Amino acid sequence: MLALFDTHAHLDDDQFPDPAAVIERAASAGVTRIVAVGTTLASSIRCRQLAQTHVGVFASAGIHPNHTHEAQPDDWDRLVALADSPEIVALGETGLDKHWDFAPFDLQQDYFDRHLRLSQRIQKPFIVHMRDCAPEVMSMLRDARTRGPLRGILHSFTGDLAVAREGVELGLHISFAGMVTYKKSAELRAVAREVPAERLLVETDSPYLSPHPHRGQRPNEPALVVHTAACLADERNVSLQELAALTTGNACRLFGVR
Repeated sequence: MLALFDTHAHLDDDQFPDPAAVIERAASAGVTRIVAVGTTLASSIRCRQLAQTHVGVFASAGIHPNHTHEAQPDDWDRLVALADSPEIVALGETGLDKHWDFAPFDLQQDYFDRHLRLSQRIQKPFIVHMRDCAPEVMSMLRDARTRGPLRGILHSFTGDLAVAREGVELGLHISFAGMVTYKKSAELRAVAREVPAERLLVETDSPYLSPHPHRGQRPNEPALVVHTAACLADERNVSLQELAALTTGNACRLFGVR
């Protein structure tokens, strides 16, 4: 029986007016576990509520770099308190973004540093958003590594092999979303072939980035992670069942869940 783990889904997004139906469709497709990823304090609270309500759903708590300028003065302290909840298995989505000009870059760096330090303090992994700023992200991760071990994910990975290899060396997992299935993504699939088996994860980043053959479909859903997993299985010359067992085992160990 197929048992996939979608390690990154925005189940609280407005494009999912009925999250319960989305979760049910995922389960029918063999997606037995999902991390509902927070992007603001309010989003993180909603994700925790989903985890409290639905078996197989876990949550992360974080402030996305593109929302850092919207954070209220007490939001961070409230997020730190929320992070102690048993349903919260990860911190983030955090990181840096130079593609959109929503938040000052120094503010993004400040919040990324907060998430990294909190992760090291409470021993929960972090989820990294990295868009058009790989050098800056990797520099901050290197600095954080001097303080102690890192546990986290380079999520929805689209970087090159050098970045993936350094991420692995720093202690991180590499997670692939729907882009790896696109016809133009041969270089990314080549990277996916090289990621060590014990550091490989799959995700949807739903409701965005629907995989082939559903590219362009909105919303993307956790049920569709099977297409990304099948693509990675083909590239790595293993069966879909083997790929599912591998990535689900990796995710369970990383998040400390069963």
